[in-house]
Amino acid sequence: MSAATPAPAILPLFPLTGTLLLPGSLLPLNVFEPRYRHLVADALAEGNHIGMIQPLVPRLDNFGALLDPPDEERAPALYQVGCAGKIEHNEEQPDGRYEIVLRGVCRFRIRDELEERHGYRQVAADYCGFESDPAELQVAVDPGPMLATLRAFGTRHGLDFDFDLLAALPGISLLNGLAVALPFRPEEKQALLEAGGPMEREQLLLTLMGMGLAPMSAETYFAPPTVH
Repeated sequence: MSAATPAPAILPLFPLTGTLLLPGSLLPLNVFEPRYRHLVADALAEGNHIGMIQPLVPRLDNFGALLDPPDEERAPALYQVGCAGKIEHNEEQPDGRYEIVLRGVCRFRIRDELEERHGYRQVAADYCGFESDPAELQVAVDPGPMLATLRAFGTRHGLDFDFDLLAALPGISLLNGLAVALPFRPEEKQALLEAGGPMEREQLLLTLMGMGLAPMSAETYFAPPTVH
């Protein structure tokens, strides 16, 4: 790794629908599935990096068990942009689970998908175009427009927010926190991830909050998971 390549060239993937990891943000995961326990163990031994990415077709898992008919061998197509995270906290549980916290480091594009390792997918990652991501938390963002839009958004959808707490956050933390936490569709989450930078992400977030939430069924929306 170097300043121009802030995460490994070969990146293990953890595909999850509805999950958004952004540079500098934190993502807790309770990892219990065998292949992802292998992934975490390998990452801990080799630099602590994991690539979070969404399947192109929303599903709870990254393999074909939810297809109709089921296809356990078919790995679904993935979005081409994800975010590499570094394990900042890890607790291995007596039953073999891992409770980890990832901090987003840098977005990446899939250059090539490689052979699976211990059941999980891995890719050759391309970080070109995302060189400013590691410094994103230093970007100044005015929280005022987001807080004003969030008030109207909450009133419209019957959602309560602790505005005293939110107003105390740095603007970039508020921006990324809302992008992660608000219940947007997976494709909208992906658009927030792929926005050119914080200013573009803010404009898209304001637009999405202004549009409101379209009705979503259990088949089309998955809440951001904390377990897998």
